[in-house]
Amino acid sequence: MFLFSPEKAHYIAADLLHFFLKVPGLKQLLRSFFSVNDNLLKTNVFGLSFNNPVGLAAGFDKNAAYYNDFSNLGFGFIEIGTVTPLAQEGNPKPRLFRLKSDNAIINRMGFNNGGIEEVIHHLKIRQTDIIIGGNIGKNKITSNENADSDYVICFNSLYPFVDYFVVNVSSPNTPNLRELQEKGPLTKLLMRLQDENQLKENPKPILLKIAPDLTNQQLDDVIEVVETCKLAGIVATNTTIDRSGLTASDNELQKIGAGGLSGKPLKSRSTEVIQYIHTKSNGRIPIIGVGGIHSAKDAIDKLEAGASLVQLYTGFIYEGPSLIKEINQAIIKRNA
Repeated sequence: MFLFSPEKAHYIAADLLHFFLKVPGLKQLLRSFFSVNDNLLKTNVFGLSFNNPVGLAAGFDKNAAYYNDFSNLGFGFIEIGTVTPLAQEGNPKPRLFRLKSDNAIINRMGFNNGGIEEVIHHLKIRQTDIIIGGNIGKNKITSNENADSDYVICFNSLYPFVDYFVVNVSSPNTPNLRELQEKGPLTKLLMRLQDENQLKENPKPILLKIAPDLTNQQLDDVIEVVETCKLAGIVATNTTIDRSGLTASDNELQKIGAGGLSGKPLKSRSTEVIQYIHTKSNGRIPIIGVGGIHSAKDAIDKLEAGASLVQLYTGFIYEGPSLIKEINQAIIKRNA
């Protein structure tokens, strides 16, 4: 797969999995090889019961086209999106780059997705009981002043089809999006979504996904907003704009240009953010830990820092689906 461009390889791999799973008996074979079933893995958090705490992060299945297939690889939950109300192409290609020497990826995808209607079409053919999260965002053409409306459209449209929501205001690849992480705009947005949520017969968990580049003061503000708005939890963290400590040359990084960095270089910072939030909130805020998980130890470190669940993205690309099984086996040993 690494012989192809990163974006092309992504879709080739997903399409191949989808194709081969049509072979009779292959789903059962994959499940028997990758899935780990043990009561020690069961995790109850923000009102949901997870068979295991290892999930697939948003960005991998933007249009909810492959979640049925990925559910056979041992994940405990899958987060689809980021979804926007209208379809959008995202940023110009190339926009996804491997830093092999760093076990990292830089992307500036720009919320490319087929829009809410396409995603709903795929979610209507759900063939799995795995927990599905919906990661929601705003269209690039929507101003920050009107961003609330985009998030509300996504929330109300996806409500019948997903089990929890993640509000994405932390991608570095949509102009000015991260400004919505500031205390005022963030409170306004989240209160609007919670008002919509409380109108439902069965309100669903809403979480906030944050950037790893926030200062401690900004993290304090986030904690206050999350508790004021009575959110279900935090996803920590998204990709980083920081480039410090990389082995990739300055020349290579300049050729790649802007984008969010994910993978091993993000591991320490995302764990620090998890630990900070957990400590500052006295453990009151459930956390999904994501960023730089390339081994079972990396996942355990996130859990020890205060995460209740973990998610894979870049580590899944570099290490393959066996990583899911390795993490779950390590969690069983930890919890035994």
